Amino acid sequence: MNQLNLFIELTRLKRPIGYMLLFWPCAWGLTLAYDFSKNLHLYLFYLVLFFLGSVFMRSAGCIINDIVDKEIDKKVLRTKNRPIASGKISINLALVYSIILCFFALLVLINFNYLTIILALCSMPLAFTYPLMKRYTYWPQLFLGITFNYGLILGWISVENSINLAPIILYVGAIFWTLGYDTIYGYQDIIDDEIIGVKSTSIKFKESPKKFLNMSYFLFFLSIICIGIISEFHILFFIFSIFIFYHLFYLQINKFNKNDTKNCLKIFKSNNFLGLLIFANLMINKLIS
Repeated sequence: MNQLNLFIELTRLKRPIGYMLLFWPCAWGLTLAYDFSKNLHLYLFYLVLFFLGSVFMRSAGCIINDIVDKEIDKKVLRTKNRPIASGKISINLALVYSIILCFFALLVLINFNYLTIILALCSMPLAFTYPLMKRYTYWPQLFLGITFNYGLILGWISVENSINLAPIILYVGAIFWTLGYDTIYGYQDIIDDEIIGVKSTSIKFKESPKKFLNMSYFLFFLSIICIGIISEFHILFFIFSIFIFYHLFYLQINKFNKNDTKNCLKIFKSNNFLGLLIFANLMINKLIS
C-alpha cells in the first residue's frame, strides 16, 4: 500500500487537472472532425481512448519530469517532498514505472489509423525534453503548449486521416491558452525559481503579467471564433462563446493576483472547467449543424 500511494503521488493521479488539460484538446479535435450523423459508438470509443492515453502519458511525463528536476525539486518548497526528490522512490524504479505507462499508452495508440500513430510517436521527443527547457529559455511554457495541445491534431487526424486549416488554427490558439494558464501556475514558485536560476514566462513577464495574459487569451479566444466561422457553426456557438470570454478575461485575468499562490492555483485549476465549456460548445454545434 505504501508503494501504491507513492506511485499515485509520483504520477499525480490524485490531481486530475494535469491529464484533463492534456485530454481536452484531444476531445476538441475529435469533436470538431467527427460526423455525428454516423455511428456514435466510434466517437465514444475514441473519446475513451484519448482519455486513457492522456492519463498514461501525463503520468509517464510526470515521472520523467521529476527525474530530470530531482535536484531542483529539492530546493523548492512546493516540490521538495516529491517521491524522487525526497528519495522515497529510486530513479531506476521510477524509470520502470514510466516504461510500463508508455507501454499501456502504446496499447491505446494502436487502435487508431497509421497517420495518427506515426504523428503521436513523433511527439514523444517533445514530451520528454520539455522539462529541460526551463534551464535554457524563458519560454518553457511555449514548449509545454506545443506538447500539451498536440492531441488536438491527433484527435482530428484520427477521424479525417488528413489535416486542414481548422485544427491548425485551434491548435495554435490552444498553445496561447497554455502559455496563459501555465504562466499563472508558475507564480506559485517564482521566488524559488529566481533563486535557483530556472526560467519561465512567469519571471519574464513578472512586471506586467496581465498584459501578457490578455494577449495570450485574446489570441486563444480569436482562434475559437475563427473555428466557428470556418465551420459555419450556428449562431448559438458564438452566443455560447460569451461564457468562454467571461471565464478567460473576468474569472481568470481580472481576478488574478500574482502574489497570492492559492489564487494562482485556483485560477489554473479553473481551466479544466474552461476545457469542458469549449468541448460542450463544439459538441452542441456539431449536433445541430
